[in-house]
Amino acid sequence: MDKQTILNVHETMLVIRKFEERALNLFETNKLRGSVHLSIGQEAVAATVGAYLRDEDYITSTHRGHGHAIAKGARADRAMAELMGKVTGYCGGRGGSMHIADVDKGNLGANAIVGGGIPHAAGAALSAKMRGTDQVAVTFFGDGASNEGIFHETLNMASIWKLPVIFICENNLYGMTTNVERVTSVKDIAVRGAAYDIPGVVVDGNDVFSVEKAFKKALKRAKAGDGPTLIEAKTYRWKGHWTGDPEMYRSRDEVSSWKEKCPILRLEAHMIENQLLTEEQIRTKHQEIDQLIDEAERFALESPEPDPSTVLDNVFDEGDQ
Repeated sequence: MDKQTILNVHETMLVIRKFEERALNLFETNKLRGSVHLSIGQEAVAATVGAYLRDEDYITSTHRGHGHAIAKGARADRAMAELMGKVTGYCGGRGGSMHIADVDKGNLGANAIVGGGIPHAAGAALSAKMRGTDQVAVTFFGDGASNEGIFHETLNMASIWKLPVIFICENNLYGMTTNVERVTSVKDIAVRGAAYDIPGVVVDGNDVFSVEKAFKKALKRAKAGDGPTLIEAKTYRWKGHWTGDPEMYRSRDEVSSWKEKCPILRLEAHMIENQLLTEEQIRTKHQEIDQLIDEAERFALESPEPDPSTVLDNVFDEGDQ
């Protein structure tokens, strides 16, 4: 990974982290209505993958998808406005946290249905193959989705048709409140790729270089017409499944141990050690992103609410009228 890419990944991770921390604060102060699902602690996967995708490439995401949207090029201000249901949001405030999309940047949308985005990515990859482009599709999903039937059906079809799609499982150890070991028959979800004759790779999801190595190889394979890859990124969410989660299913010691593996701090330590940035420069970058998020919050709070008269817009087909 060259220096500029490392700096870009670092900045993206900071934007994701601070965006979600601010979203949580807005929820707790009753300024953001509706629960949000946070990916704090998981930023390395989205930021690293996003660094190697173009606008014309596709992604599909999950109910925990703010980070994926930002990594694919979404602006923090419009993303925050979407979470707050404002007309200046990416979906005019109609998608909200769990359905944020940015088609102009290739983000086909987050999806509240567990595993719901997996077949959509395969469909996008099929369209690219039929049109003869070099576009690829990436689908992010959690460990829980790997036990859904649609995961297996899509892997099978993508393998048969050698679709340019990359399956990325962000295994944060919990499907809602259930530990993955209690409900999954294999230790590593990546081994399931063998059933469909595609590569399955396990990476440290908190290490950008581990993610980068696997993803670049999968990207090369997809563009060469050799078909999909299944990447399992072992990571962890610091916060509960949702903003009201009492988190009775895990210990504070477990959470603390994973916070010591913070992907942002790990990358910053690498940058300091290799003289890519100084500690002062890192502090300055944090301040810059803090200001960006302040501006995003201000933009969202000052943006207008949707006009109630438009409540049925985009619900019914108006034909050619």
